[in-house]
Amino acid sequence: VRLKESGGGSLQAGGSLMLSCAASGNIYSSDCMVWFRQAPGKEREGIALLDTDGSTSYADSVKGRFTISKDNANNTLYLEMNSLKPEDTATYYCAAARGWCSVVPPRTSDFPWWGQGTQVTVSS
Repeated sequence: VRLKESGGGSLQAGGSLMLSCAASGNIYSSDCMVWFRQAPGKEREGIALLDTDGSTSYADSVKGRFTISKDNANNTLYLEMNSLKPEDTATYYCAAARGWCSVVPPRTSDFPWWGQGTQVTVSS
């Protein structure tokens, strides 16, 4: 499985951005997929999860502002980010695991497949 993120960039607070994660290889439409992010000096945290049955889960820090979705025909995962804040500045990663997502919030150790990350910088 190969994952490749795109869509990061620099913008001002209040703006919007759409991240994409193109998946290829032996990945199924039923696999658990998650967006993580890691800010400098902080641990990587799972912020948006899309489970096998299509259910979603969000970290409190992004709930109501971010939306995770997937285009199964194109094997692409998305993260729509609105009302961005400086504290959203981080490297964003998509990750995948076979089958159901194990726990919420997601743990990095549960995901064998990762993208290389895309940087999002939000200025005040």
